[in-house]
Parts: sequence; C-alpha cells; structure tokens
Amino acid sequence: MYGALWRALPGPWWVRVLILVILLAAVAAALVFWVFPWVDQFVTIQEVTVE
Repeated sequence: MYGALWRALPGPWWVRVLILVILLAAVAAALVFWVFPWVDQFVTIQEVTVE
C-alpha cells in the first residue's frame, strides 16, 4: 500500500516527502478539529479521584 502511494506521487523523492508531510499534517489537523470533538460527545468521562 505504501509503495503504491509512493509511486503515485509526482516529482523527485524530496517533493514526495514534502507532500506526505503535508498530508500527514492535514490528517492530524482533521482529527484534532473535527473527529475528536465529534467522538467526545459519545464518550462519557468518569470523574476519578486518586488519593
């Protein structure tokens, strides 16, 4: 799968690495701003006190 992704990206190796870093940052941002807040409404947080 990763080999197919690597071959599908255009340009020399440094452009491919740059594109992958940008894609990784976009996925991380999407998780932080949209997915995790959406999932948070379904997860019940139990208040636990450690003494």
